[in-house]
Amino acid sequence: MARRLAPRERRIVILGALTAVAIVGLHYGLKGRDRWEKVRASLKSSREQLASVTADPSKQAALRTIVPVAEMPQTEEKQQFLIRDRLHEQLKKAGIKTEPLTILPLRKKPGLPYDAIRIRCTGKCQLTQLLDFLATVHENPYLVGIEELRIRCDTKEPPEKRKDVEIDLVVSSFVQRPALRPAQLGGR
Repeated sequence: MARRLAPRERRIVILGALTAVAIVGLHYGLKGRDRWEKVRASLKSSREQLASVTADPSKQAALRTIVPVAEMPQTEEKQQFLIRDRLHEQLKKAGIKTEPLTILPLRKKPGLPYDAIRIRCTGKCQLTQLLDFLATVHENPYLVGIEELRIRCDTKEPPEKRKDVEIDLVVSSFVQRPALRPAQLGGR
């Protein structure tokens, strides 16, 4: 049989529980305060950096040269011509001889407002021409990325004579999804 606590004992138990809660609260509260101070200092530093960049036009110009230029995706018909023409121009500028560019089937990207269009390119060039192309490919404002790049060379020739390589290249770009018509939404 359990013994009942006297009023004085009850007050001691309640005071002990409150003290334990206060100690735990202070412990985690002080840790959280230290973390919050670090976050505030980091935020202040970031805001100062942003203010220094936005205040100085020469820094803005330098940043614009570093950041790649990207164009908003167009509809599939427009985008495939834009990316294909720009890619063909870059390949020709690098001196890469290619077969006609092939547009691969559209890839649906769930959760994104855009689909992905891919273009396959096969050709022959020298390795230095390929490297020149890869160094400037980021200038294409319609290009999202290089999905596949295969480089093959003739293994029968001695290494010092292996200048020409065959390439298979697949690049991708985003295209706008067509707007749904009311009939597609279930209405009239």
